[in-house]
Amino acid sequence: MTTTAPSTPAVQLLEVSPEYAGQRIDNFLLARLKGVPKTLIYRILRKGEVRVNKGRIKPEYKLQAGDIVRVPPVRVPERDEPVPLAQGLLQRLEASIVFEDKALIVINKPCGIAVHGGSGLTYGVIEAFRQLRPDCKELELVHRLDRDTSGLLMIAKKRSMLRHLHTALRGDGVDKRYMALVRGNWAASIKQVRASLGKSNLRSGERMVEVDEEEGKESVTVFKVLRRFGDFATLIEAKPITGRTHQIRVHTLHAGHCIAGDTKYGDEGFSKEIRDLGGKRLFLHAYMLTVPLPDGGELKLQAPVDEMWAKTVERLSAPI
Repeated sequence: MTTTAPSTPAVQLLEVSPEYAGQRIDNFLLARLKGVPKTLIYRILRKGEVRVNKGRIKPEYKLQAGDIVRVPPVRVPERDEPVPLAQGLLQRLEASIVFEDKALIVINKPCGIAVHGGSGLTYGVIEAFRQLRPDCKELELVHRLDRDTSGLLMIAKKRSMLRHLHTALRGDGVDKRYMALVRGNWAASIKQVRASLGKSNLRSGERMVEVDEEEGKESVTVFKVLRRFGDFATLIEAKPITGRTHQIRVHTLHAGHCIAGDTKYGDEGFSKEIRDLGGKRLFLHAYMLTVPLPDGGELKLQAPVDEMWAKTVERLSAPI
């Protein structure tokens, strides 16, 4: 009986075809080295083990057609050995689909599920959908939502749709609206927060985002009051004009009204009062999405909040 030894990883030289021009090198590698931990991909980029045209590059480098990418030896799991996911999770995500055609899936992502694996997580939404749609070989996240944020999330089934939506996101073609339950009585005069944001690392290693007008990136969010609950809380709509990490969470805090259930930027006393009403989650939900389609049409979607959110708001509204 002959046993075949597992193949030894070797250096790969990949030529970038025209359809991948403009894609960041980190996203290019994440798509090609499926199953390789995200931390490992960024490590080999940082250490200069990945070369483009024989030169070192940064993770944000954008590829050009004809580039030759040198990938060092890394073991990629065989296609028949994905992390098996619980049937209940797969069914829950299948049921969360609000739109699907040949090129795009849009789901109402539940709170508490990460969009991708990494940082100690073996799976996320994208890994689950690669098991749910095994014939779709080009499945990729179009954008991201924080793990504890719920709502509309786009997954491209085709490379052409991914490119189209990335172009729309870089411009002003995509309209994303969020709902948030915030502390206090939001002043009607606060219609926009324009505050540059930068990332910093705490001693614990946790990454935080904070207002940094000197070195931060320009960040703008437009706000509108949807409903008031006296001086205790306000339900607001947030429309991010820019797309920075934790933008809405930090901009609401900057305005003096943190989001309920936000363990990173929130107020524990306010969050506890909301938890006592049954609201044991982050109260940030991507509820409305308008995107241009390649054929010139427009896709408009809305996603309802979950039962926990709805019942908490109902209890807030109840007379004392």
